Amino acid sequence: QVQLVESGGGLVQAGGSLRLSCAASGSIFSSNAMGWYRQAPGKQRELVAAITKGSTTTYGDSVKGRFTISRGNAKNTVYLQMNSLKPEDTAVYYCRLSTTWSITLDNGYWGQGTQVTVSS
Repeated sequence: QVQLVESGGGLVQAGGSLRLSCAASGSIFSSNAMGWYRQAPGKQRELVAAITKGSTTTYGDSVKGRFTISRGNAKNTVYLQMNSLKPEDTAVYYCRLSTTWSITLDNGYWGQGTQVTVSS
């Protein structure tokens, strides 16, 4: 059974920074891609960033240049460094572990979500 445990969410003022962490455990392959999605109230869940084992990355347009995704040395952890946060970044952020190496993250597992709130 796969489990994803997220941490690092919270309340921050606009312009501030937060770092999210996600650790995967269970029957997983370190070669699988990982990433982060977010969902704001009344909106669809959207991709924030994704990363492959080889550290190829992709970002949503709204976070490019402000957020950075990375993986830990053990490859079963993923981080999201969020800088220059804006009120519109407020959402529940979900960790995603793909069942394949593909950066598209089409199929996989979800974490329980962590709330990020950015005040103006």
